[in-house]
Amino acid sequence: MIEDELFLTLRREIRSGLDVTSAMQDDQLMEHIERYVLGDERLTELTSTAKRKWVRRLYDSFRGLDVLQPLIDDRTITEIMINGHEEIFIEQAGAIRQLTAQFESRERLEDIIQSIVSNVNRVVNESSPIVDARLKDGSRVNIVLPPVSLKGPAMTIRKFPERPLSMDDLVAKGSLDIDTAEWLKKLIYGKFNIFISGGTGSGKTTFLNALSQYIPSDERVITIEDSAELQIVTVPNLVSLETRNANTEGKGEVTVRDLIRSSLRMRPNRIIVGEVRGAEALDMLQAMNTGHDGSLSTGHANNTADMISRLETMVLSGADLPIGVVRKQIASAIDIFIHLSRLRDRSRRVMEISEVIGMEDGEVVLNRLYQFKELGEEEGKLIGVLERTGTMLRTEKLSMAGIAADVTALSEEASAHGMD
Repeated sequence: MIEDELFLTLRREIRSGLDVTSAMQDDQLMEHIERYVLGDERLTELTSTAKRKWVRRLYDSFRGLDVLQPLIDDRTITEIMINGHEEIFIEQAGAIRQLTAQFESRERLEDIIQSIVSNVNRVVNESSPIVDARLKDGSRVNIVLPPVSLKGPAMTIRKFPERPLSMDDLVAKGSLDIDTAEWLKKLIYGKFNIFISGGTGSGKTTFLNALSQYIPSDERVITIEDSAELQIVTVPNLVSLETRNANTEGKGEVTVRDLIRSSLRMRPNRIIVGEVRGAEALDMLQAMNTGHDGSLSTGHANNTADMISRLETMVLSGADLPIGVVRKQIASAIDIFIHLSRLRDRSRRVMEISEVIGMEDGEVVLNRLYQFKELGEEEGKLIGVLERTGTMLRTEKLSMAGIAADVTALSEEASAHGMD
């Protein structure tokens, strides 16, 4: 706490002694802060390394994201949670803890928030108190302001690795096994429509990103997101679309539904919708049903059956359709459901993979192909396997792509089709 108080004192002194900090070039401001720190008697006993940290911290308080900047720069931190200017929590190595660091005032936190949203041409204020944004490094940001947030401005930052995780990385982490990953590779190449479900923090976006790396490089892909976070690096012909909030006059809003409809006129081979949350589910299903095979999307749910129910609710929220028609849309549009979970040891696993095989008695019928089986626990880590529980029944798309349905035949097929 003494160090934090000294930091705030130094920051005030630098600010009051230099009225033109905002007009200075970055390198000029850095030089000014270095001179101040090196000449301050209160810091004379610090090592040169410690003084450099003070310089960096002070500089970030003017030009960076203040106390957030070192947290953003720390690649081991995966989530930053601000519950008001005096409360900052982080997730590191799967564990959540509170930091002693805090913003000097609520106004300073509000300044940082406005800086973040303005960089992505978004607006957040009392009349529009909730917004999704992103940082320059692609980290996802959610902001909620008073009066909706009772303790003051709240901000949650979901960070992503510098290099997007591949399916090989997920296999190494134990999320699934190599045979299942190879089988999924076949499904992507065979243009199966795949929907990934899971709870918050279960790794849906990461898994979607890894799956997308199997898309052939000669295809045209359109991604649609509320806040751009997908990192598809293997497809040159890529268009990334992002929603836009309405301006202060209530005009100019661009929704996921708008983007899906527009994407259909952009000659995509595949459409990837980062996450469906509402009425845009109908547009996504219709896109899958109108020749855009191989499309991918994600949604929040506790299991696959729950995801189907949620999709029904989403569609009905924006269209007055009989429930039977909605279920028929789902059954004909989606080929595969993959469900992910974050388990009690904080690991993220594929829990279930099911194929949609049609309708029966007015219900969507699933054929469960894989299910996670827990075998025990060792030193706090769960031991389990993703068991094959069924045989795939709908293999027409694999046949059309010239791929054998047998997993063991994949390597030879992949080489023949240039999938390596």
